[in-house]
Amino acid sequence: MTQTQQILTIISVILGTMTTRFLPFLIFRSESRIPQVIKYLGKVLPAAVFGFLVIYCLKSVNISEVSSIVPQLLAVIMVAALHIWRRQMLLSIAGGTIFYMLLVQLVL
Repeated sequence: MTQTQQILTIISVILGTMTTRFLPFLIFRSESRIPQVIKYLGKVLPAAVFGFLVIYCLKSVNISEVSSIVPQLLAVIMVAALHIWRRQMLLSIAGGTIFYMLLVQLVL
């Protein structure tokens, strides 16, 4: 990539991020009523994203190799336990990731 392309890419990413961050506040001002479909999406999307993340992380698990499945299974259990305990998605994801990396690097 040339320097001009890098600058244009950075500007595009900034504009895309700013647009997606500010657009909901412009569309749904405090005076207007939020549509029911948006409220519904706000309830179901976090769980759906978490489910897709689990599927994405486990899609390449080789069941025939014990050394492959054990760390991933233990990390899934850790994520579930952390989420049941604290109900904080960021803690669950970060804790499970750190636990998995420690298992893979230090134990197995």
